Amino acid sequence: MSLFRVFLGPLVCMLLMPAPILWAEARPAISMYGQPALPPDFVSLPYANPKAPQGGELKIGAVGGFDSVNPHILKGRSPWQLRFWNYESLMGRSWDEPFTLYGLLAESIEVGTNREWVRFTLRPEARFSDGSPVTVEDVIWSYKTLGVEGHWRYRGLWSKISSAVATGPRSVTFTFSDPNPELALLAGMRPILKKAQWQDLDFSASGLDIIPITTAPYQISALEAGKFIELTRNPEYWGAHLPFRKGTQNFERLRIDYFGDATALFEAFKAGEVDIFREGNAEKWATQFEFPAIASGRVVKSEIPHARPSGMRGLVMNSRRALFADWRVRDAFIHAFNFEYINEAQNANRQARISSYFSNSSLALQPGVAPEEVAHILAPYSKQLLPGTLEGMVLPKSDGSLGNRKNMRKAQLLLAQAGYKVRDGVLMNPQAAPVRFEILLRQGAQEYKSILDIYSQALQRLGVEVEISLVDGAQYAERIRALDFDMTPYRRDLSLSPGNEQKLYWSSEMADVDGTRNLMGVKSAALDSLIEGLVHAKSHDDVQTITRAMDRVLMAGRYVIPIYHDGVSRIAHKANLKYPDHLPLYGDRIGFLPDVWWVEK
Repeated sequence: MSLFRVFLGPLVCMLLMPAPILWAEARPAISMYGQPALPPDFVSLPYANPKAPQGGELKIGAVGGFDSVNPHILKGRSPWQLRFWNYESLMGRSWDEPFTLYGLLAESIEVGTNREWVRFTLRPEARFSDGSPVTVEDVIWSYKTLGVEGHWRYRGLWSKISSAVATGPRSVTFTFSDPNPELALLAGMRPILKKAQWQDLDFSASGLDIIPITTAPYQISALEAGKFIELTRNPEYWGAHLPFRKGTQNFERLRIDYFGDATALFEAFKAGEVDIFREGNAEKWATQFEFPAIASGRVVKSEIPHARPSGMRGLVMNSRRALFADWRVRDAFIHAFNFEYINEAQNANRQARISSYFSNSSLALQPGVAPEEVAHILAPYSKQLLPGTLEGMVLPKSDGSLGNRKNMRKAQLLLAQAGYKVRDGVLMNPQAAPVRFEILLRQGAQEYKSILDIYSQALQRLGVEVEISLVDGAQYAERIRALDFDMTPYRRDLSLSPGNEQKLYWSSEMADVDGTRNLMGVKSAALDSLIEGLVHAKSHDDVQTITRAMDRVLMAGRYVIPIYHDGVSRIAHKANLKYPDHLPLYGDRIGFLPDVWWVEK
């Protein structure tokens, strides 16, 4: 409990020092806390089948389109899968352990006594897809380029690296300017690009004309802008012999076909044009998967459980806008959202509502009054905390009727407290102007369109004029990047090992930057300090307590109108597509499909 006796004032970075690391020798793996679960001579990842047959094609469907094959920059729309199918990092993540890394491009990792530096030694056999070796020069160039010109997800690490130098023919050492023990692990997780390919080119402006030279098993072999993209397995892939790769990347070809909306995609799946279909709606899963291919056994339904946090899913309110700057207005709009009625209409009440950002995990806030250790670390910010942070915020619950009268009355009271008045049936803001706002929606998002058709009626009863704007994928991506929205659908997946990435999601530093992931625009001194404490935590217990406190601040901020979480993953797929019996802790997420699946001949 010593952590909490010094936690969490403005001098947290000076007060908290990372626990000493007991080893400073080169090893093949590293864990944030404790030791990696797998021995140095492991045969394969526990959720991979090392005897899985290789070959065949996997056809995946997606809604939308793309205009870039560079997934590392702010501009353009790139298939998100390319980050994982085209590129490898120095270390690879095991999705059966929270934050444990095993050597991939690097054969070993070495850290300083307090992880103030980290050294990676490249495998001599590591190659790009053109056959050239992966060099220390490529590594340093990749980290600097991504850190300066890349997406925001890469820039935080580079700003904390004081030096990146070659310390041997195959070794590179990063020294950190910040006493943050997680940085040594993050440094192993950046994609490595070929420096020579980008000489004299503008890395930040690339589109479809530059097909990346890769280190991963797959290379782009064909594409048509916005229509499809195909990747083929590299027969000379350098890492096929690695235990980390045994039983993974089994398909010969991967293809993504793009559709205008989810209905068109589902029809293509039923017709056999697409091999798999993920269904997030439990009611549709139960009632709409009765087509002939299911009856004949050519298509099967699989449910994949997991132990990861639910994350947050719902409608995010842009607190940079004057309307949503007041927490009482945000709370009023949450009360006007008739979840029980919408849940019954959407999925026959088969899915539970998200009750916190870390629901479904040990990191989630505990209901009711904050436990002593959580209240203690929030105490320095007691005057800034919104109602419900310490007492416990409970989402409003209706009687399930369309009227939602009790909660609508509460919404009206909250708006009145914030200075809003109804005049001739129109809600007027404190400046006596009518309240109007826009809900930005991507074309093809039928689930949210159905939800908003119900929700907008409730807002109109409050006297609010609502415009639902349907825009194409390119326009939607650009407006979200520029933070040009009032309210929009939102999804933030979270992990069992929260750390530095939380700064991207809800730090004041990232609230107003172009392309930020902090869509709600939260600026909270308490959150900023909690995030600092999180990245300097000394144990998993400390991470758990700090995250529970952070969860309380986020929920009390009332930035998102939560809807239901997915629970298990629901995947309908052709019967000859198989996956191992041992499922990863994270379930159906990165590293599962298509990584450990195969075609049974």
